[in-house]
Amino acid sequence: GTLAGALEVRQIPSGDGRVTATVEGDIESVDKILRITRIRVRYALRIPAGTRPAADRALATHESKCPAAMSVRGCIELAITADVTEEEEA
Repeated sequence: GTLAGALEVRQIPSGDGRVTATVEGDIESVDKILRITRIRVRYALRIPAGTRPAADRALATHESKCPAAMSVRGCIELAITADVTEEEEA
């Protein structure tokens, strides 16, 4: 995905389950038509120690480059948060 690519560009590995996401949405009746009104994305990132500033930059900028986020912008409220864990190298 877009976030994984943004991390990789910054030399932060994103494979092996290092980036996961939990996504929830709200469906409401709007003018008697069911619509998705809100989407919440919560990322869980495991990053190498010392890479937090670069990971934070990736998180801050990825939404504006994400095709899915750009497709719903202005139509569906989107909230993106992240739990970031820095890990010492093995």
